[in-house]
Amino acid sequence: MPNNSSFLRPQIALPQDHGSWVFILSPLAIGVFAGGKMNNATLAFVLAAMMAFMIRQPTTIAIKALYGRRPRSDLPASYFWIVIYGAAILFASLALFILGKSFVFYLSIPALPVFAWHLWLVSRREERRQMGIEMLATGVLALAAPAAFWLGKGNYNSSGWAMWLLVWFQSAASILYAYLRLEQRQWKNIPTLEERLKPGFRALIYTVFNLILSIILGTLSIVPTWVFLAHLVQTAETLWGTFNPAVGAKPVAIGMRQLIVSILFTIIFIITWR
Repeated sequence: MPNNSSFLRPQIALPQDHGSWVFILSPLAIGVFAGGKMNNATLAFVLAAMMAFMIRQPTTIAIKALYGRRPRSDLPASYFWIVIYGAAILFASLALFILGKSFVFYLSIPALPVFAWHLWLVSRREERRQMGIEMLATGVLALAAPAAFWLGKGNYNSSGWAMWLLVWFQSAASILYAYLRLEQRQWKNIPTLEERLKPGFRALIYTVFNLILSIILGTLSIVPTWVFLAHLVQTAETLWGTFNPAVGAKPVAIGMRQLIVSILFTIIFIITWR
């Protein structure tokens, strides 16, 4: 029988892919500040969103233990945290229902097949370096932005969908750029300019598209005019990183630099949206 301390292991209770935290905290921060009001419904939603994000870790550990990838002794702690996070989600959901804000439940529907797909990949030992599902997952997490925005405003506003797209596309571009940097670190030496551009072309297309889209939406008054400045940060970083490859760089250094870019995006987005 495991002792109490075995239930408190952070590798089971907390997501260990530290770069993923920004994909939930950034949309939440943007939505909360854009909403302009931290009411009871917003608080309940933030709790539900964070617990839904965190429940992925113990569930993943449980699947790994059941399929022989980790010791079965990890199961009690995994089940413990699944129950804790699940109870918190249930409590927050009940609060939203009582407050008459149950419409946000519809935004959680896309999370179910994406989460199921992730667990299926885990069961097959194929969850690593799955850029496609990572991008889809950030799209689900980005829904936290319009949800918090609408709850703070107290009513529906169609600009929330544009907010969602801009936040999601930034996360997707961030993931694509991170893969580029990890690929670059394996290079033996710095290639020619043409050879550097080819692997970075897709990342550049993504970021430039995001920048142009944000400018168009601002011009059409669908979103605030200056929101494009937030996307300018990732565009500039991707352009710089394409021509200054991370040959021999440590993954931690790559992750920290991208974290700073994501934080700057979030801060600028909040300022320009308000």
